Amino acid sequence: METLGYYNGAIGLLDELRIPMNDRACWFGDGVYEATVSANYIIFALEEHINRFFNSAALLRMSPTITKTQLAELLNTLVHKVDSPTQFVYWQMTRGTAPRTHTFPEHTAPNLWVMLKPQVFKDIYQKIKLITVEDTRFLHCNIKTLNLLPNVLASEKAKQAGCVEAVFHRGNRITEGSHSNVHILKDGIFRTAPLDNLILPGISRAHIIAHCVKLGIPVDETPFTLEEMFEADEIMISSVSTFCMSASYIDGYQVGGKDPERLRQIQDAFLEEFYQFTQTANHSASGRKQSVHKHGT
Repeated sequence: METLGYYNGAIGLLDELRIPMNDRACWFGDGVYEATVSANYIIFALEEHINRFFNSAALLRMSPTITKTQLAELLNTLVHKVDSPTQFVYWQMTRGTAPRTHTFPEHTAPNLWVMLKPQVFKDIYQKIKLITVEDTRFLHCNIKTLNLLPNVLASEKAKQAGCVEAVFHRGNRITEGSHSNVHILKDGIFRTAPLDNLILPGISRAHIIAHCVKLGIPVDETPFTLEEMFEADEIMISSVSTFCMSASYIDGYQVGGKDPERLRQIQDAFLEEFYQFTQTANHSASGRKQSVHKHGT
């Protein structure tokens, strides 16, 4: 099939599957989610995403009725039912189905959703434009919940401005993007926000830090400011769909472009890991870039 929807064991085309109105996702966004990508029908960093999924559920006092192993087996089975070998792989769990009430319903089992659709990956080396947006979200950004309206509004604002992403800041402190983590390179040091309650612990973020360590690039996980971002040698965003891309403009001002070699080292290392993990290419870095653009992997 071209797309796939899954709901508590029911499988069908994404636009044909039906969800009960009393699922608490409909009333409160009461749930958690995860997302990654697959290439060659291999789901990238699946174990890490499942671990974060279960951690988010625990922070919302939700108890999955499926184990980590069972969830991995289910997702690996489902990706093979979609025609495209490169897919966006999304799943979420809601607290259950019950009449609308603000308190947790009793004796209600959680609902598991899965959504799969074809994915065309972006050119990781393409320069992008960003905007900045005041971060007015709640104080539990480390939990990957379904409550994303501020993120949606910021993403739409970026789109209307002809930009790829919105960078959140609380006062003068940079937190993260509307659907990504934000990093900078300055004086040979990779800087990224600390893992506190103001940012999501990004899987791609963790992989980039590991690559920096291997490459001998120092890592600084302390807050940085708006001014430091604008004055950085390179500004980067990372997510499961963008991998690791760099910005050339923020709020209409030209930025970055001062440390292209170190930036390219990080991007090449990320792509190398992705292709080895998904067994989709074994060419040179430049050849891999062409392969991604041509085949969507």
